[in-house]
Amino acid sequence: MTATATTTRAVVDELLRRIGQGDPARIAELYAAHTDWKLSWPDDEHGRAATPWITRRGNGDAAAHYRELAAHHLPGAADTRIEHVLTDGADAVVLGEIRQTALSTGRAYRARFALHLTVEDGLIVRHHVYEDSLSVARAFSAD
Repeated sequence: MTATATTTRAVVDELLRRIGQGDPARIAELYAAHTDWKLSWPDDEHGRAATPWITRRGNGDAAAHYRELAAHHLPGAADTRIEHVLTDGADAVVLGEIRQTALSTGRAYRARFALHLTVEDGLIVRHHVYEDSLSVARAFSAD
């Protein structure tokens, strides 16, 4: 593993540790001021009213993402299973499954995900999430 890949893996491991601890401010410390953030779907397909954390983010918005995510899920009912962390230089991909319960409906859901991160100078500069957004939308649906 190259020095870059080693640094990338260390930052990703620290990110996952901090996410597990649930402190949005500490998580956000790992993100660069200018981060390419992608966690969205078209409004006309699923809507965003019930899932405000699923949106485009501006620079410095990482803490808001993690605060909103926590505010809309049942505390203590989350479980994230990390299956693989793959690194290639500055890039990493985290594969796994999120298990959450929607606070507004009480519905539990599972969503498979891939998280593509890029690390430069010890900070995350890319955060792209690919997930089973339909499972999330259904859990928060009033139907």
